[in-house]
Amino acid sequence: MEEFRMARVFSVATVVRMLLPSVLLIPVWLIFIAFVPDRHNMEAVFLAAGVTVAFAGVRLVRWRLMAAATVARVSPDGVEMGDWYGSRVRLAWRDLERVDVVESRIPSPRTIVKDGRIGVRTGARQCVGLVGWGEYEISHQAPNWLLAHRARLPIDPASGRQRISIPLGVVDPLWEDGPMGDQVRRHRPDLFEPTVASGAPPA
Repeated sequence: MEEFRMARVFSVATVVRMLLPSVLLIPVWLIFIAFVPDRHNMEAVFLAAGVTVAFAGVRLVRWRLMAAATVARVSPDGVEMGDWYGSRVRLAWRDLERVDVVESRIPSPRTIVKDGRIGVRTGARQCVGLVGWGEYEISHQAPNWLLAHRARLPIDPASGRQRISIPLGVVDPLWEDGPMGDQVRRHRPDLFEPTVASGAPPA
């Protein structure tokens, strides 16, 4: 089994995402300072700056924890991914249907162009990943919104598997042309053929 993890490096999109909420706080602090007596203006400015920096720091720590906990694993059995919510999704090679743009909880750090067309824009909560019928495990301590998300996924009545996607682009936006792509091609080269029918059997 081979593991792939997010590169915890900052892109322009990551920096903007970290700082934007702090910038939006500026009007709030300006209104707050306007009501502070003149003799306390300097203290109010330092307070506003301190809270803004602390808020950005919390977001940075959260992002780094998320990056450290997000891992994709490729094995002879299939592909799986775990995240910092404690959830784990698995797709067996035989149950993979296609490579496609999928939803992601982490905004894309770059624009992805495929076949001359933009597939994923920078900042969009999407990436290129794998789609198929598999298993979705969630920790009992996961947030309610994640439990509700799993409950809404379609289920195959014959196998009991759920319709899931694995956002490999979260780990590497250009995974199709890297080591992960090589691993997927080794087991399912048909997924990268432009005329392949959905759900085609492994070669």
